[in-house]
Amino acid sequence: MRIGILTGGGDVPGVNRCLKAFVERVALDGHEVIGIRRGWAGLVDYDLDDPEGSAERSLYALDVERVRTIDRSGGTVLHTSRVDPSRVEPFELPHFLAHRQLGDGPYDVTAHILTVVDGLQLDAIVAIGGHDTLVYALRLHHEGVPVIGIPKTMDNDVHGTDYCLGFSTAVTRSVEFIHQLRTSTGSHERIAVVELFGRHSGETSLVAAYLASADRALICEVPFDPERLAALLVEDRRRNPSRYSMVTISEGARMMGEEPPVVDPLAPSSGIGAATGAFITHLTGQDVIAQSLGHLMRSGRPDSLDLMAATNFAVMAADLTVDDERGRLVGLQSGTYGDMDLEVIDQGVKRVDVAALYDADAYRPKVRTVDGKPMFLY
Repeated sequence: MRIGILTGGGDVPGVNRCLKAFVERVALDGHEVIGIRRGWAGLVDYDLDDPEGSAERSLYALDVERVRTIDRSGGTVLHTSRVDPSRVEPFELPHFLAHRQLGDGPYDVTAHILTVVDGLQLDAIVAIGGHDTLVYALRLHHEGVPVIGIPKTMDNDVHGTDYCLGFSTAVTRSVEFIHQLRTSTGSHERIAVVELFGRHSGETSLVAAYLASADRALICEVPFDPERLAALLVEDRRRNPSRYSMVTISEGARMMGEEPPVVDPLAPSSGIGAATGAFITHLTGQDVIAQSLGHLMRSGRPDSLDLMAATNFAVMAADLTVDDERGRLVGLQSGTYGDMDLEVIDQGVKRVDVAALYDADAYRPKVRTVDGKPMFLY
């Protein structure tokens, strides 16, 4: 077989390990793996009339020797992008496709993608990505392309799996930085607002606050009253012998009566943390540290759990691919590895179970029970 593999969306620690494990698994049976650069953009940018130039831009041959050391660092050697071939913006469109499009865009270039997949003689595509990347993988499955999906997002918001590659390391980083920030916050007797990535799901904020014992946590799923929040944090600070308090906030959180912030996936912050901090200062006169952890959450080496998940997800995806399975998503369910129908992606983005895990009045984690819950609560 000739198998294409790509990484789309935001980078997370563990992706390189996933690529290495996949290549090593299929190479044992003599299969060829072609890395597709920059996610789906690699196929969008491939010009069949210029195969030599396109191969240099879009493809990256992966063999056992080439992947030997890539798992020693984070990120993805294939690079990544958020290009969606069903909605290509004019500035994303390669010149050789521009004359074929009508209107002002965005454009659906799926017909071109199918031609490229056929021209490259790809027998299957493995897509490593979050919800948006996997939605397009499902589209290609519907178009007849053999596709296997591997869930990867530090937001942990893909339906069908308890766990997505990158989540554990993101939470580990967040807990470490929250604890480190206690020294400055406590030394100056301030309030700290720590903004964490999470556009549509507040799980990163919720779990990080739960594990780091932050005083409060704000999540995407529950709009918050800034005046009530300020009063709670002032009281938390008063009750703390070290005279400080801390709150985590998802980048997609919003104040009551306001629209959700427009989150640029390329930006280190939505600005909601800084806005909340400024509001608290305005209401209370209290000095506030507003700290966005941003890309530090997704940088560097993976922790042991992400190494384990990356390796096992890759092994499952490899076996499904060489067995000529199609339209499947690998993942974890109730602590057990398995695969499911890729159609589960159509359920949208998975969100926090507020009734089971959150106190919406006190703005803090409240886990009613852990019995029957997966290792990472959701």
